[in-house]
Amino acid sequence: MDAHGQGSGWTPARRSVAAWVLYDLANTTFALGVGSRYFGLWLVEHRGGSDWMLSAAIIPAMVAVIVLGPWLGALTDHRGRRVPYLAVSTLVCVAATALLATWGVVPSLVFYAIGTVGFHLGALVYDALLPDVSTERTRGLVSGIGVAIGYIGSALALGIGVYLLPKAGYAAVFRALAVAFLVFALPAFVWIRERPRPRLPGMPPGLGSVFIAMGDAWKSAAQHKGVVRFLIGRFLYTDAINTVFLFNAVFAKMELGFTDAQTDRLALLGITCAGLGAMVAGRLADKYGSKRLLMAALGSQLVGLAAAIIAAVSGVQAVGWLVAIGGGAGIGGAWAADRVLMTQLSPPAKLGEFFGLYAIVGRFATVLGPFMWALVADGMGLGRTWALASLGVFIVAAVFVLRPVEPPRSDGVEVRPAPEEAA
Repeated sequence: MDAHGQGSGWTPARRSVAAWVLYDLANTTFALGVGSRYFGLWLVEHRGGSDWMLSAAIIPAMVAVIVLGPWLGALTDHRGRRVPYLAVSTLVCVAATALLATWGVVPSLVFYAIGTVGFHLGALVYDALLPDVSTERTRGLVSGIGVAIGYIGSALALGIGVYLLPKAGYAAVFRALAVAFLVFALPAFVWIRERPRPRLPGMPPGLGSVFIAMGDAWKSAAQHKGVVRFLIGRFLYTDAINTVFLFNAVFAKMELGFTDAQTDRLALLGITCAGLGAMVAGRLADKYGSKRLLMAALGSQLVGLAAAIIAAVSGVQAVGWLVAIGGGAGIGGAWAADRVLMTQLSPPAKLGEFFGLYAIVGRFATVLGPFMWALVADGMGLGRTWALASLGVFIVAAVFVLRPVEPPRSDGVEVRPAPEEAA
């Protein structure tokens, strides 16, 4: 048995690994193309909508993910299969994306909310499949490659928009993004081969028991050393990361004086550094440990935040480019390392359920981070520089929370592959 109680005799096939990695590219087309780039612009600039209307779609979607996440995770644990649930969640997101901008504002807001729920539920099932496509010695590498390839999805989504938007409009862009999501996700439905795991005894959790499942999940997490502390730390640094993603362009233009072209180059540099950071962190996590690499990634993020603050206060615009280097590398490294750490802290029989909690803290951070930014910048009248500095406080707090967390040591068992499944 390995460090997590999983039996020997399992090594994933190359195509199983490749399919899992491609899914990271697939869902990033939605995350950036729909969630970050084009839907908000379509709603506000082209249909006369408001930020409030966008929030009115996002908030119930996040509540649905918070409620349904642990239940879905527990259901996949009980059934002993995850790929079918990944396929259903993905198809829901793809269908909703394809219908955006088709029948007006209100239906599009409904489809956007449905697509967002499908996207996040699919992501938690996808993350829980990491042990099925890696071994103890390759987990960090595979996770890092997935994150890095995911940033290619960001570039693909932007390319689709740049090419189609002037020629065919937003509806065509959303349909193309849906097709891209589906095409790159299909290999995961067909080629990912899961570790053999038995169905759990008894009846699977019903949809009516979602709140009971959520409470049971937190109680179960509290019984496993380091899990709850890790989730609290993840909430803190995810709060900072998500908020930086939301406001970085505004900060660059309004506080650093960047032009539109410079802001685009800053974003491209950040994406590049994030991809490289994910690759490096994933590789080194297998050698030095996922916790150490996560802490290093958080340190890199602090460097990026410090550079932004120094550039804003001093007026030396050149320093602002360090934001993309330090912050981008730190963000990519954090995403590569933290899901590896989650798999190491979680017992195999509870992996899906615990990744439901992992998703929950990310969604809470999505709501709280922008609220805290607005409170500091506008509510307290301190401006965006102080708001950015407040995000550094969250990261420092995360570092202190995570310091005692230590994943169980691997026993070093290396599994020999079956001839037809050699990776």
